[in-house]
Amino acid sequence: MAVSDTRELHAEAVRLGRETYLDPDTGYQVITELGHLRRGKCCGCGCRHCPFEHENVPQPASAERVQQPALINAGLFRKRSCDVLFWSGGKDSYLAWLYLRRELAALDRDVALLTTFDGRSRTVAHQEIPFGRIVEQSEALGAPLLAIPLDPRTAYLKRIEAGLELLGRGRGIERLVFGDLHLEHIRQWREESFAPLARALGLRLHFPLWGLGYAELMREFVESGASAEITAAPFGDYGGAVRVGDSFGPDFVARLPAGVDAFGERGEFHTRVSPAGAGGPRAGGGARTAP
Repeated sequence: MAVSDTRELHAEAVRLGRETYLDPDTGYQVITELGHLRRGKCCGCGCRHCPFEHENVPQPASAERVQQPALINAGLFRKRSCDVLFWSGGKDSYLAWLYLRRELAALDRDVALLTTFDGRSRTVAHQEIPFGRIVEQSEALGAPLLAIPLDPRTAYLKRIEAGLELLGRGRGIERLVFGDLHLEHIRQWREESFAPLARALGLRLHFPLWGLGYAELMREFVESGASAEITAAPFGDYGGAVRVGDSFGPDFVARLPAGVDAFGERGEFHTRVSPAGAGGPRAGGGARTAP
């Protein structure tokens, strides 16, 4: 069943004052938001329509069992509105976060990370990063995380829409932010694919790194104190120049052969970033999730 159909079933049940509705895919009774409100508190079971941001769901358990779009580390929200940064866990995402944080310094706005991952393998595609490491990055950056497990039965953009709807229940969303650098066809795909959703939700698309030179980006990365590790090299090692486990940085780029993009923008390699000195509060016992 599509996410939009599930929302319609839930909305109709609430309109009729019902505390449950039948999920046609599973045959299970699903508690509505109205049923949860009448109960008066989060039960800690990770229910689909919990209006309490799953405040009683233990953080490690909730991160492992996320099967629906979920807010993780929701306690890190500080503002009434946010930009949503599409976060792969790699260096480009991190650089976009650095530039976006600088932009928002004068605005009353948070940055929320949005990560899609395979709901079965629980890894981020291409980057080959386990979802648990994404949660760690969220904590290190002091940034809430909108986690969206992908399911082959539901279209990608429908999944994104469901996640943004969840995020928007408690705050305003201003922009969808992407860490693209210079590939025109990728940006064109994003603009065309996300345009209907952006119009429907009143959002803008933003590309803070677009057209910036590699020298500037590398300087920003090095000065931030972060590190990054090569996690995938799908097209080979380019004569030993690219190996999984290598550290990304000036020395790594210097040994790349001609024709290999210095930032791997054509898919030559992918990375996982380890933020350092990111600032912001770390998530602890007060972290919340909302599947």
